[in-house]
Parts: sequence; C-alpha cells; structure tokens
Amino acid sequence: MNVRRLIPTTALAGAVTLGLVTLSACGGTSASGNEDGKLDVVASFYPMQYLAEEIGGDHVSVTTLTKPGVEPHDLELKPRQIGELGEADYILYLKGIQPAVDDAVKQAGVKSTVDAGTLTELEKHGTATEGHSHEGESPEEHEAHGAEEAHDAHGEEEAGADPHIWLDPVKYAEVAKGVGASLEKADPDNAAAYQKNTDALVKKLEALDAKFGQGLRNTSTKTFITTHSAFGYLAERYGLDQEGISGVDPESEPSPARIKQLQDTAKKDDVTTVFFETLASDRTAKTLARDTGLKTDVLDPLEGITERSRGTDYIEVMEANLTALQKALGAK
Repeated sequence: MNVRRLIPTTALAGAVTLGLVTLSACGGTSASGNEDGKLDVVASFYPMQYLAEEIGGDHVSVTTLTKPGVEPHDLELKPRQIGELGEADYILYLKGIQPAVDDAVKQAGVKSTVDAGTLTELEKHGTATEGHSHEGESPEEHEAHGAEEAHDAHGEEEAGADPHIWLDPVKYAEVAKGVGASLEKADPDNAAAYQKNTDALVKKLEALDAKFGQGLRNTSTKTFITTHSAFGYLAERYGLDQEGISGVDPESEPSPARIKQLQDTAKKDDVTTVFFETLASDRTAKTLARDTGLKTDVLDPLEGITERSRGTDYIEVMEANLTALQKALGAK
C-alpha cells in the first residue's frame, strides 16, 4: 500500500480530538435526533459507499471519506472528516486499504462500526512472480529473478491478506449480506427495508457473477497484465492468471528483472493487452506495452467513480471490465 502521504499517528490523534470537539460545539446530532430521521452512515471509500447506499436506501444518509478522483491509498483525512466519524451512527470501512482510516476509526469508537473484511474470508494471493520457471536463464538472470521473487514475497508477507474483495461479485455479495444484517441491528425499525434492499443487491451481484462466468469461460489466453495487483480474487474466481506490474501499490516502480519477466510471460502466454487504471499513472503500463508490442486498455479496480469511469456505478463499471477482459483474452 502507498503510505508515503499518510497522517502520522500523533497528528491523527490530535486531529480526532479537534474534529470531535468542533462538531460537539456545533451541536451535531445522531440519527435519532435528525430531522429527517435517517441513519448517519460514514463509508471509507466507493465500494463501501455503494453498499451503504444500495442497502440503506431512503433510510440512510451516506457520507464518504474518499472523494471522487482521490486515490484511496493516498487519502489524507481532514479534522472535519475525522469528526464526522465520531458523530456517525454507523461506520462501514475495509481494514487494510487505507491505514489513515483504520487509525481514525479506532479513535472514533462508534458502536456500530463494521469492517467489511470480517464479513467474508480474506485470502493471500500469490506474488506476481510466483510459479514462473527459470529454465534456460543465465546465472545472472537467475540471480536477478531470484532477488525479485524474494522482494515480492517479502512485500506479500508485509501486506497480509488481499483486501480487494469487492472485485469478486461472489465475495462482495457475502459482504452485502453482512452489511444488511448489521444495518438491521443498528436500525431495527427499518429492518424489513434493509433486508429487502439486501436481497435485491445480492440478486444483481449473482447476475453479474453469471455474466463473468459465462463471458470468460472460453478464451484464447487466461493471462492478463495489469499495473495494480488488485484482481487476485477476480482472477481466482474465473480461472484467470493475473500478472501485476507493481504489486499492491499502484505507484511503485517495477525492477528491470520484473519487466523482463513480464515481457517473457507476454510472449509465452499470448498476452495482447497491458491494463492500467484511471486513478494512477499509466506511464509504466504504456512503456511496457510499447516495448513489447502490446495494446493498452483500462481495467478499473473500482476504488472510485469519476467522469473517466466507464459507467456510473459498480455494476456498470464491472460490466465494462468484463468487456475489456473478453477483448484482451480473446473470448470465444
């Protein structure tokens, strides 16, 4: 994860205090005291916002900490935002994506706080270089690749389980069910509405899963290259092989050995496309594509919706991702 611009813990604690004091002085109210009677929900970033809005419907007022166009891993929280956390009736976040949010949520101490990662099973996906043969390499190449794999393995160990659960419609549906149940508990007067909305969303996600399964069943290749290794769950679900350029940090620079590996993989596995995303630099992806004679396209990790997104919500952008994968993989 990119933590270069995150708020230090000591500064964060002070900001929490300032934010809470400021909102208390302004007379902030809880959901029970709101004029509109809605549950005040704070979501950490878009995938959590989408769940809260779809399931909460007319009975919630959702605020997101990560505004459109902001790379979630780089989020810096302002005192006002941290204050909103303390005043919320319900917080929905995903631990491990945004360390600044993780710290702020802990400080806020809101009773109805839900970590989406606890609502499904998290997995550790293999490193970007895992499983590649070194047969035929010179001693120098073998040593370079070995060092690269050791570095990637260390990064994977530090990163822990892969948090990108929303890119697998099946896991996202599991999370949706958990969110619905938690909203029912937080606001029992509207439990029936939350249950109805949860059921409707799960059906949408089941239909999306069926589209992916059918659309990616028969392809010329199973391998795709992407700047950001966010698609491990999606790849595993539909029998694909993800090759990430930069690992979990979309802004980290790959080593020359890693670039050489990707070039070799592209030739061996008939890769046609290098994918990049809308919220991070596409420079490395385009350079790799140019040097290898490949095309480029967008595979959106859905960390935020902007005017550049290929759709207006989660379902539409995921369907655009499916279309891009079908084209790149040679779907039949």
